[in-house]
Amino acid sequence: MAQKTSEKGLNGATAPVVTEPGRVRNVVLVGHSGSGKTTLVEALLAATGTISRAGTVTDGTTVSDHDPAAQRQQRSVSLACAPLVHEGVKINLLDTPGYADFVGELRAGLRAADAALFVVSAADGVDDATAALWEECAAVGMPRAVAITRLDHPRADYEQTLEVCQETFGENVMPIYQPMLGDDGASVVGLLGLVTLRVLDYSEGYPPRSGEAEPEHLNPIADDRNGLIEGIIAESEDETLMDRYLGGELIDTEALVPDLEKAVARGNFYPVIPVCSATGVGLDALLDGLVNGAPSPLEHDLPVVTGVDGSPRPPLTCDPDGPLVAEVVKTTIDRHVGRVSLVRVFSGTLRPEQILHVSGHGMAERGHPDHDADERVAHVYSPLGAQLREVGQCVAGDLCAITKSGSAETGDTLSGKDEPLLMSPWTMPQPLLPIAVVAKSRSDEDALAKNLSRLVAGDPTLRLERNADTHQLVLWTMGEAHAEVVLDRLRAGGVELDTEPVKVSLRETFGSGAKGHGRHVKQSGGHGQYAVCDIEVEPLPRGSGFQFVDKVVGGAVPHNYIPSVEKGVRHQLERGIVAGYPMVDLKVTLFDGKAHSVDSSDAAFQTAGALALREAAAAAEMALLEPVDEIEVRVPDAYVGPVMSDLSGRRGRPLGTDTGDDGHSTIRAEVPAIELVRYAVELRAISSGAGTFTRAYIRHEPMPGHLADAVRKEHSAKG
Repeated sequence: MAQKTSEKGLNGATAPVVTEPGRVRNVVLVGHSGSGKTTLVEALLAATGTISRAGTVTDGTTVSDHDPAAQRQQRSVSLACAPLVHEGVKINLLDTPGYADFVGELRAGLRAADAALFVVSAADGVDDATAALWEECAAVGMPRAVAITRLDHPRADYEQTLEVCQETFGENVMPIYQPMLGDDGASVVGLLGLVTLRVLDYSEGYPPRSGEAEPEHLNPIADDRNGLIEGIIAESEDETLMDRYLGGELIDTEALVPDLEKAVARGNFYPVIPVCSATGVGLDALLDGLVNGAPSPLEHDLPVVTGVDGSPRPPLTCDPDGPLVAEVVKTTIDRHVGRVSLVRVFSGTLRPEQILHVSGHGMAERGHPDHDADERVAHVYSPLGAQLREVGQCVAGDLCAITKSGSAETGDTLSGKDEPLLMSPWTMPQPLLPIAVVAKSRSDEDALAKNLSRLVAGDPTLRLERNADTHQLVLWTMGEAHAEVVLDRLRAGGVELDTEPVKVSLRETFGSGAKGHGRHVKQSGGHGQYAVCDIEVEPLPRGSGFQFVDKVVGGAVPHNYIPSVEKGVRHQLERGIVAGYPMVDLKVTLFDGKAHSVDSSDAAFQTAGALALREAAAAAEMALLEPVDEIEVRVPDAYVGPVMSDLSGRRGRPLGTDTGDDGHSTIRAEVPAIELVRYAVELRAISSGAGTFTRAYIRHEPMPGHLADAVRKEHSAKG
């Protein structure tokens, strides 16, 4: 057994320390908002003596919801780590938000964990988003278990919820305990083990009394028990068990427990455990299941590593004596401590006063430029929510926190200074809801920039864009709830700001050819300004850009001033004419002009070139071009019709629909970007939260006349 010590942290609290990866279990809690994940974590912490009393979400006193935004909204908005010890094993519980907007926090939890506990409310069942997460875990082979919670709710229906779980999650989802009702026929006061046939009686509180099942308990569970035993035997490595069982031999059920635990750890069997956090029912059964069924870090495949330059490296092993490789799975900014990084150590041992190489690559498009730096880690902590308890080391497979790193961001790799390494990144969803923010004053602009850099460093699902065309500062978020939290954190940091409607980057172009005469002549004593040029403008096919052609003959425009005309035209193209957007896809031919031997200058011909383009625009048909994106929408088959109808209302052009074998379809369509500004929110409403989409720019094309006229009028009104 690994040696454990208790070491005091910043607040005097003690922290569990392990020296062997085999004594660690990393478990991420997954489930929809309101399923009871945070309440379950509190109950488990209290049951193991990690905290003296369980807090509540409504009071804002839980370990997991230490974020002020979570306390104000009374729901989890970020990943939280809550370690506890049971039977000599350290269990790192990773509590994740259940709302779809915070899927980035969930992905971070999945990266740091070796097993997933799906928390399902007996009052609300399973939603489509939770079902999708089950498939996501299945795709990477992550072991899973199910805890059916809120058994004390007036609408709780355990049997129906179990049936829904089995229908939704598929085969080998089986209960290993049966709830036992009290004398009132409604409240759950005990559990009956379907394998062990032992009763856990919670009628007098937690911990329960344990005893053998009575004969009257056996008939009602016979079918469930036989199905469970057959499922365990089917996963057993002993191929003779099934034949012996079918032959009528009585199999020693105690001998089946190791086979059950192995099947769970391998991700082939998914136990269901009923739990009531308020009364303590099932907490000990769940803890035993996590210790004995969840795999240790030694049993989990590790991410691929390369050199910082991308060169191949040997596969990692979860060895405390191996090369140090760790990953920042979460970054937060504490007003007192500064930057706090939650770290999963995959190989080696992380110790205080160690010099690390911090490496982050591949996230430049999200506003995270590639970076490499060497930093000294002063302290290593075991986090318990917001509490930081100092420890002497963190071995491979365990989780810890480090503080005050100058460069570490979420997703960065930490490795030894002498052998810098880079881990393959985990998949992050694309932020698709833009929010334009404006500082209320010049002093707020500096505070806004500083706070935004902190938020972006810690949240890979947040993308910052400074749009040069619209002159807006745009935050790309995962949805309204995510945007609300981001704005809340900015304001809590002392920033006064407003939001404004997001503008889409349009383009202007010529719809027909025209000629323009630019004359810039001023005489005011001394050297004047003199430049005359004549141009012809022709529209070009989409995507052609800008072409400038010199057809001046006879030196009407001196050779050294021809580039000046082009520069003036280009400058006017950037500023636009119709609505202030850049002009594209046109050919400008300079064919005549005049110059003065004294008063002509570079500046004068630049002005004349801009005037000539403006005159040509006044004589031509002008068009506004809007960006068009190709989108892929993935929804359950039942929502294909409503989504197609909605896309049609957004001026979408269908490209095709692919139907999968998993009950989902992917719809491809071309849609104007202006119709997609709030599509992240509206798709969720159409599909009951089950729809997702991606988008990619493909081209600009003419905007319908009535919409273009509205843009022109708005521009004119602003002067």
